[in-house]
Amino acid sequence: MATTTIIEAGSPIQYWRKIKECWQYRDLLRMLSYRDVRVRYAQTFLGMAWAIINPLISVLLLYFVFGVVIKVDTQGVPPLLFSMAGLCSWNYFSRVVGEAGSSVIGAQSLVKKIYFPRLIIPLSKSFSALIDLVIVLMILAGMMLIYHIPVTWNALMIIPFTALTILAGIAFGVWVAALTIRFRDFTHILPLVLRIGMFLSPIAYGATLVPQPYKWAFNLNPLTGVIEGFRWALFNTPMDINAVWTSIAVIMIILVGGIWYFLRMDQYIADII
Repeated sequence: MATTTIIEAGSPIQYWRKIKECWQYRDLLRMLSYRDVRVRYAQTFLGMAWAIINPLISVLLLYFVFGVVIKVDTQGVPPLLFSMAGLCSWNYFSRVVGEAGSSVIGAQSLVKKIYFPRLIIPLSKSFSALIDLVIVLMILAGMMLIYHIPVTWNALMIIPFTALTILAGIAFGVWVAALTIRFRDFTHILPLVLRIGMFLSPIAYGATLVPQPYKWAFNLNPLTGVIEGFRWALFNTPMDINAVWTSIAVIMIILVGGIWYFLRMDQYIADII
């Protein structure tokens, strides 16, 4: 006897099917990611060179403020290298979250015309930003050669920390994309939050400088453990393992919650936007 499976709205089976659909539409995901890269640097005089110029200017500004003016302790690492290692995760994270926030609204003409898993839209931002992440990592590798920093087996640990960076970008990008659909205020709130987040992340200073009473709150920033992990892997600087586990827990909670909320909003997206 044939069996009939009834999939109700909001059921775990329905959500799982929507996630599996993203794989079925992987060609669309690749196309949207490629389009984002082309549009980002289209009709610019320097083109892809901006992917190098932007992080270099950012790291020089951070170096001047924290390395020259304030002169924070960089735990024996050259200040430029110290800031560049912290900028790797933040540069990727801020780009993904910033672009994913308005991604669904920006694609409303596509959303209203054809059906495809809407989750692909914010996910495409995480893939298109990978090029910038790779370029920043290459710049960091070049700087390590210039400063004659020895590379140990610990350096392989940047692979899981890079994976955590990507998951953090996806997690918060999906959340912000879903919230922006219903509450357009997030288009104005997000740039402010990202600017504040840059200074609340240990990019140009170490987490050891944070007073102990505020350490628990500082560790709730998912990039705290990731950035500290990057430096530990490359320069063998002190790393708070509790901060790393806290970052992993926060990222996974935000990721699962963000995908769940986005998929709940999926059926209303075309009507709302």
